[in-house]
Amino acid sequence: CEIPCGIYGDKLRVQLLEEHILTVEKSMQQIAELSAAPGDKNYHQLVRWIDNKEQHADEIQEIVSQYFMTQRIKPADPADKAKSDLYLRQLTLLHQMLIQAMKAKQGTDLKTVESLRQLLADFNKAYFGEEEKSHTH
Repeated sequence: CEIPCGIYGDKLRVQLLEEHILTVEKSMQQIAELSAAPGDKNYHQLVRWIDNKEQHADEIQEIVSQYFMTQRIKPADPADKAKSDLYLRQLTLLHQMLIQAMKAKQGTDLKTVESLRQLLADFNKAYFGEEEKSHTH
């Protein structure tokens, strides 16, 4: 793994992802509210919420790719079908999260947030499973 190796916690990263998803959701709601307000728009606040949404979507992508895909998910021997299937399941879920985070940057559809939440819940189950202690530091 990368320096500083061994100090990061997998559960913490999942909690951070949850927090970033919640922040993206709040940002989307604020953008919709400010955009729908009658009269002159508060463009300063609107830009701040858009920027905030994009920063947190970027953070989701960073944790998914740099932490989980680069450091934590290890390739499995294709001869071991169970491990290989789990590896592919985890990679698929992470890739889908990357795509949904990208979509979150492109708009304000709250379905994207729900998709991110479900994907994270599915990944959490696939990643920790029965061997939770082997993945935590």
